Amino acid sequence: MKATIEFNLPEDKYEYDLANKSSSLLSCLMEFEQEIRKIYKYEDLKENQLEIVEKIREKFYEILQDNEINLIK
Repeated sequence: MKATIEFNLPEDKYEYDLANKSSSLLSCLMEFEQEIRKIYKYEDLKENQLEIVEKIREKFYEILQDNEINLIK
C-alpha cells in the first residue's frame, strides 16, 4: 500500500512543515515523557511537589490519549 500527500505550496506551508516534522514532534513528546518519569522516580521531592508532578504526568497522558497518540511503536 502506498500513500501520497500533496501540498499546494506556498499556501500549505504550515501543513507541509507539520507533516515533515511529525517524527521530530514525536521524539519531543517521548523525550518529555522520559523527563517527567525521571523527575517523578528519581528526584527527592517534597509531598506537594510530587503531587504537582503526578498531576502534570496524568494530564500529559490524558492529552495524548484524547488525541490518539501512542508513544510506543
